[in-house]
Order: sequence, then structure tokens, then C-alpha cells
Amino acid sequence: MDDKSEMKYFKDDDILHFVVSDEKEAGSIEITPNITAEINGDGELIGIEILNASSFVRDYIMEMAQAKILGLAERQFSKGITV
Repeated sequence: MDDKSEMKYFKDDDILHFVVSDEKEAGSIEITPNITAEINGDGELIGIEILNASSFVRDYIMEMAQAKILGLAERQFSKGITV
């Protein structure tokens, strides 16, 4: 597998594309309705495509932030610290 990792964003289509290798794509596997893994002839991951990328990134960041905030609040509550 090549070591050519890069990320491309296609603003007009709102697609985020992670390139892991510049090998030829032999197929793809839908991970979720908006995320597709691209594979080479050996079944190795060579790229990931995310449709509606701006919504995906926004939602992912919000979920991670909420989880972190809830985790911090739970730890403070268990130590008797009020927020």
C-alpha cells in the first residue's frame, strides 16, 4: 500500500474525500448511507468518501462536545462539585 494520505473537500458537492493510497479503486463498501469506503483489488482501504460532509462534521463535533461536557459534569457531580 502506498503512503500517500491526503484530504480533499469538494465544496460545490459538499463531499469530503480521504485518500489513503493512489492505487486503483476496485470497489467500494457503503459504511453508512453517506460514508463509503473505497478498496483496491486486495480488499485494502484506499479512500473514504463522506457525502453531506459539512453536516457530518458539524454533527460529529457536537456529539463529541456533548459527550465530553456530560463526562465532565458527571465527574464533578460524583466529586460533589457543583457547576
